[in-house]
Amino acid sequence: MGRPLHTIEVYDENEDFLRRWIGGSPWADRIHLHIGDALDIIPTLGDRWDLAFVDADKREYVKYYEMLLPRMNPGGFILADNTLWYGRITEEARASDLQTRGLQEFNDLVANDPRVEKVILPLRDGLSIIRKR
Repeated sequence: MGRPLHTIEVYDENEDFLRRWIGGSPWADRIHLHIGDALDIIPTLGDRWDLAFVDADKREYVKYYEMLLPRMNPGGFILADNTLWYGRITEEARASDLQTRGLQEFNDLVANDPRVEKVILPLRDGLSIIRKR
């Protein structure tokens, strides 16, 4: 068996659909589906990772980042989706727009973090590629 792949899905109503597709994969024995809140699940996973993909609650991106970075192997990558957020990250966010504010805080944190190298690809809604030094 190769290295495991962990995937976390917050919506339990997607579980049957996901398990059906995972079960049909030639790598099904490596894929571990977790149902629930990633902020609760990630601390229970003892593995260190080479790659993590974040596409979750934008208000919590800073928490995901701070939780994932210590678990990344040196040279490992965190990919964060939606980091341009329809261009809204360049504007002052309304007080009620917590998703945009969360992404702005995340982008500022990553931009100023000496522990990583980083770039935002301006594809669609933005993809941040963050490499742990």
